Formats: sequence, structure tokens, C-alpha cells
Amino acid sequence: MPKILAFSGSIRRDSWNRKLILLAADACQAAGAETTLIDLADYPLPLYNGDDEARDGLPDNALRLKALFKAHDALLIASPEYNSSVPPLLKNTLDWVSREWQGESGLLPYQDKVAAILAASPGQYGGMRMLPHLRQILNTLGVVVLPGQFSLPHADRAFDEENGALKSPGRLHTVVMELVSVAAALARPPVQ
Repeated sequence: MPKILAFSGSIRRDSWNRKLILLAADACQAAGAETTLIDLADYPLPLYNGDDEARDGLPDNALRLKALFKAHDALLIASPEYNSSVPPLLKNTLDWVSREWQGESGLLPYQDKVAAILAASPGQYGGMRMLPHLRQILNTLGVVVLPGQFSLPHADRAFDEENGALKSPGRLHTVVMELVSVAAALARPPVQ
């Protein structure tokens, strides 16, 4: 059973991407994956600054996130689009997790990982302009990002108000099933 770490690149209480990642994480669980859903609000980090890192080392929350990333086979990320790119919260999180620590490569938390990327926006593009930027960042870190992705335009009208489900889930389940399948195929047995 693959282990999938799921999170949103937004901590706004009523974020469309928080709603989307909840649905996607539930779909992963239903597909047989062991899914850990985290909220980045529970892991506050300062804006990355190399001088602060040199003086203070890695913040505790960066170390906690590194451990979570290393303990999972795959990443499932839903993110908003800020000015046609990745929001600063998500970029800062990925940067802190990628820092070298006690002689361990900063790329280790991303090693042998596969990811699926999702976006939701009330606009007509549904976060589509951000997804290539997120793909490039993850690829640079060594993550294999699945070719399929999910973009939800008009997110303000896409969720059923009564039960929170997507009115038309369409491709979301396809992307989630592909992530679970690929993560299961690539999952390595735990090192003893």
C-alpha cells in the first residue's frame, strides 16, 4: 500500500484548494493508499533566508516536514495560482524541505517520489498557469510529476454546497487513481 502525503498550497480557511485536497485525499484513501493529509498552517516557517539558516539551522517545522516527506512514497499537492505562478507559502515550504541538514542531501526528501498536482481557481483558467511552474520546481528537486494533472476552473461554483463534493469530479479521480497506481508500483519496502 503506497503512502501519500497530501497538502494544499493555501492555508486560507475557505480556500478552494483546501476543499479540493480534502476530496483528493479521500479518493486516495478509497483507492487503497495510506494517505496523510497535512495543513501547512500547522508548520509555520519563516521566509527562507540563507543567513538565518547559517546562524540558526533549520527550523523545527522544516525538520518535521522533511521527516514527513521522507516517510511517504508520493506527494499530492493542490495549489492556488498567485500572479500566474506558485504561491509563496508553497514555494517557501518546498525550499525549506530541500535544505541540506547534518550532511544529508536536501534532495533526499524528494528522492524516488512521484507527485500529482492539482489546482483550483474561481477564474476561467483554474490555476492552469501555475501548474507548469510547480511541475518544474518538483522536477528540479528530483520528483517525477505525473503527466496528468487536474485544473478546476470556476471553483466558486464547482462544489456542492450541501456535501462539499465536486459537482463534476471528472478527471480528478483519474489523476488520483494514476498516482496511487504509480506510487504502489514504485514503492520500496522499508529499509530495516
